[in-house]
Amino acid sequence: MRLTVYLAGEIHSSWREEIKKKSLALKLPVDFVGPMEDHERSDNIGEEILGEQPNAVFKDEAASSFNNLRTGVLIHKADLVIALFGEQYKQWNTAMDASSAIASGKPLILIRPEKLHHPLKELSRKASATVETVDQAIKALAYILE
Repeated sequence: MRLTVYLAGEIHSSWREEIKKKSLALKLPVDFVGPMEDHERSDNIGEEILGEQPNAVFKDEAASSFNNLRTGVLIHKADLVIALFGEQYKQWNTAMDASSAIASGKPLILIRPEKLHHPLKELSRKASATVETVDQAIKALAYILE
């Protein structure tokens, strides 16, 4: 069995690469997908497709339409979602992706440090599993594939 895993979370650190490398080292049969990690491309995709927009609000709305389309398709095709909430960045998109996964009936592994227990308590209770580290998420993924 091979799983497709959507990695939801901020795009500014290397946590996705860490998950990919550790999963490869364990020879887990997993394919990873996720949001557009090129921030500039993500911000400009609306204008790339629709042409120049009249102002920043319209530019953001156009980009968000295509980013939401991409994310929706990939989450729908995924077997599982892993959502990481870190301490450094605002996590609005992570919350939206995790909620979309739950609403779609997709299994969700939520990674959040203990420090974020309280603000994420409701989301954590809706997740299939909640862990505190990337390593714990990989162990959960490996357990699924035993």
